[in-house]
Amino acid sequence: MTKTIDYFFSIGSPWAFIGLEPFAALAKEQGATIHPHVIPLIEENGGIYSRNRPEARRAYWIRDLKRWAELRGKVLNFDNRAALSDPSPAGLMVAAAIEAGQDWLKLALALQEAFWVRGEDIGNADVRRAIATAAGFDAAALDERGQSDAVAARQKASFEAARTAGVFGVPTYRYQNELYWGQDSLPFLERHLSGEKLAA
Repeated sequence: MTKTIDYFFSIGSPWAFIGLEPFAALAKEQGATIHPHVIPLIEENGGIYSRNRPEARRAYWIRDLKRWAELRGKVLNFDNRAALSDPSPAGLMVAAAIEAGQDWLKLALALQEAFWVRGEDIGNADVRRAIATAAGFDAAALDERGQSDAVAARQKASFEAARTAGVFGVPTYRYQNELYWGQDSLPFLERHLSGEKLAA
């Protein structure tokens, strides 16, 4: 029986970034297929953007991110974040790669590394196209495809699937209808994939 993991994520999530490679390695090790969904936080289900959190929680969020990033071998760049554009268009580029059957994981990692490690403005079309081109993609075609009806339909379906399942934050992994929120839940996902699901 094929193992399939629904992966709900966004390009702008630092947690999705630092957990992407460990998750991909886990899926490969377990012989699982990843079914990716690029989504925003789902506020109606309880998702809260960091900008809307109290300052004390935001400060802790940054400290915790730095700890986890170090554990995952990453160094995140928190300088001048406010000057960067909304990274959502980069998410549409990745959604276009998914819809086209291309290596979305490679593209997502390239864009997230640019955004979170180097502080590059991937919301800017020229910047993200240069990143995608360097990673071996037809960047202009993917950007154009990201505005297509097919990608819009995929995005709507992904959002509805996430909302209905009870997803609120990213990354969230769903296996056999069980949700695991956050890259720190990967050990629980691993146990489930190995047939050792913990009691709910």
